Parts: sequence; structure tokens; C-alpha cells
Amino acid sequence: MPRFRADDLVDARERTLALVADLRDEDLLVPLLPTINPLLWELGHVAFFAEHWTLRTILGAPSLLPGSERLYDSAKIAHDARWALPLPSRSETLAYLERQLEATLDAPYLDERSEYFNTLALFHEDMHGEATIYTRQTLEYPAPRLATFAPPSVRVEIEGDASIPAGRYHIGARRDDDFVFDNEKWEHEVELDGFRIARRCVTCAEFRAFVEDGGYHHQSLWSEEGWLWRVAARAEQPSLWRRSNESWERRHFQRHIPLRDRDPVVHVNAYEAEAFARWAGRRLPSEAEWEVAAMGGGRRRYPWGERPAHRDAANLDGWFGDVVSVDAFAESASPWGCVQMIGNVWEWTASPFLPYPGFSADPYAEYSQPWFGVQRSLRGGAWSSRARMLSTRWRNFYLPHRRDIITGFRTCAL
Repeated sequence: MPRFRADDLVDARERTLALVADLRDEDLLVPLLPTINPLLWELGHVAFFAEHWTLRTILGAPSLLPGSERLYDSAKIAHDARWALPLPSRSETLAYLERQLEATLDAPYLDERSEYFNTLALFHEDMHGEATIYTRQTLEYPAPRLATFAPPSVRVEIEGDASIPAGRYHIGARRDDDFVFDNEKWEHEVELDGFRIARRCVTCAEFRAFVEDGGYHHQSLWSEEGWLWRVAARAEQPSLWRRSNESWERRHFQRHIPLRDRDPVVHVNAYEAEAFARWAGRRLPSEAEWEVAAMGGGRRRYPWGERPAHRDAANLDGWFGDVVSVDAFAESASPWGCVQMIGNVWEWTASPFLPYPGFSADPYAEYSQPWFGVQRSLRGGAWSSRARMLSTRWRNFYLPHRRDIITGFRTCAL
């Protein structure tokens, strides 16, 4: 296999192991919650998925762990059942991970098909690493020990909207792009009315004003589905916020830190984002509007061009260990002037997650197809996302009530 991909696989595995290295064995079992998996199961699942596609599917190799499909096949094992499985011990699971990676790196790959499946396994592991960060946040574990740098400097405050002209635009993946997921296929034309979209995400200060104005108690601001969620969840403010005397704090893993006015609001769900937008006299962008605003009307992998993501351009890969100011990375804005459309926080859109015209499932059919029409589209990536995986066309999707993921949003003028 190409050397750069081998290096990526090693890097992904090092990140997987680093994200749990400081945890005790009992920390890997975790309570049964609908938004997380047992971390011990996650580790075995990562090895199983990579083995299934890179060794057994491509080469017809025998299983490295007989019976592993009865333990780790997420398509066949219901979520809640994963807590009752007779999982191997931590040391046995780590040994399985080691055997799988060694076998994958030593395998005689010869064609583009093997490159596709190795990249699929790589990005799958990257996604599960991000899910592990969410789990640590949910359970109030310490922040993961990732390599971090000082927050980027901020020169000016970014305000206002970018004006996008009406027209016909192209979104989605081209056939000559490198690896793409099936939900990105294929490039197609969309016709958009002119619109104005915020140059940056909504800040903590702005969302605090919504909270303090009673936004969570004005039913008129909420969709019917959103209000039902708010009442059932007894939501009064973002899930990780709390009052401390006359000020507000946000929980970041196991610590509470002062709310920083120019940080993006984070860990809010789609319903909360929509209610804020109505309160502000605005709306969420559609998925197509978001992608056009990120690309600048042309075709580019990143808002700033084709140069790979780096820590002078975006907040990714855990480089800074948390969200940074919405005013950072002004030099990496899209041609329309929108900043941080890659990294910092995933961004909710108004669009349900649906297939593009002519969709057909790839071999990993369970990735997209079961979630069409059920989940909501998000775009952009968060500080916890791996830089190598993202682009302006990359689509994420979650249930609209999820608050545990690293999500924020930007709005459009009505």
C-alpha cells in the first residue's frame, strides 16, 4: 500500500490508544447511555472493522479473532446489547488491535480497491476516535492528553453577513476526487436564491442573551418537535452551562471554566439552534447554502483553497484542546468571507440528511442509507475531528436532539 496511507493508519492507531491510555479498566465499561458505547467494545470494533474490510474482504484472510463478528459487528449487534457481551479483556483487546494493524501493514495490496478499503478503515477509526472524545466529555472524564498548542491570536472581531448571489451551483463529490463516502456522490447542480449567511458562528455571548431573555420558555420560538423535546428534557440552557454567582460557566470534560464571550456556543442541538435563530429573526442555512458559502461558488477542497488543513488555518485534530474564538483564522475565510467553515464546531443545518440524486450504497451499506430522512445534516468539522478526513463537501449527520457532540451553528438572514 502507498506509504503515506500506511503512515496514516499508524497515526490513527496511536490516537486511538492515546485516547484511552490514562483510563482505568473500569472506565472502559461505562454506564449504558443511548449516545455512547462501552469504550472496551469501541476498541475491539475498530480492529474488527479494519480486519473485515482490509484483510478478510480484500484478501480472503481468516479471522484474527474467531467469533469476532458476534462481538463487534455494529450492523448486527443492537446498541444496548453491547453491554452484555462477553468481551475480551483490555490486554486481549489491545493485542487484537496490534495483530490487526500488523497484518494490514504487511498485506500485499496491489490495486485501487485495496486503497479504498484501507482509507475507509482509516476514516472509520478517525470517527470512532472523535466519538471517544465525546464519551469522555459525557462522562466527565479528564480531557484527553492530546498534543495542544496555545490558542491562535485574534486581530479583529468578525461581524456581519456574507452575501451570496442567486445562481446555479454545483455541490457534492466529483468522480475524479480522491476517497469519497457514498452520501457525497455525486456532484449535482442546485439552484439557490440569493442569501446572506453569517460570516462566523453564533457566540456564547449571543446565546447567553437568548437564555437570559427567557428563550427556553417562549414556545413560539420553538418548532413543535423542538418544544416537545425541551419540555421532556427540562432544558433551561445549553447542557454544559451553569450559573456561578452572577456569571456563567461551561463544563469542559471534568472542569468548569468561565464562559468566554467570543467562543462559539457549543453542545447545543438543532432545536436549540432553531429557537435561537427565530429569536434573532434569522434562520439556519440549508445544507446546499452552507456548502456554497464554504466553497465560494467554485470548486475547492477547503474554504481557503487546496492546501491541506493546518493549525494556522483551522481548529482540528485536537491541536488546541477546545473551541477557540470565532474571530480566529480570519485569513482562512472562504472567498465569500465566511470563517471557520472547517473545524472548531460542527454546524447544524436546516436540512434533513437525504441522499443526493442517483445515490447508490457503497460496500459499507450501513454507513449512510439507514439514516436518510431520520437524522439532520451537519457540516464543517470540530476541534475533535481529524483534519485528513474533512473537506467542504463532507457530510455529517446526527439526530436533531443530540447535545453531546461538539456542535454549534451559524445563521442566515430571512
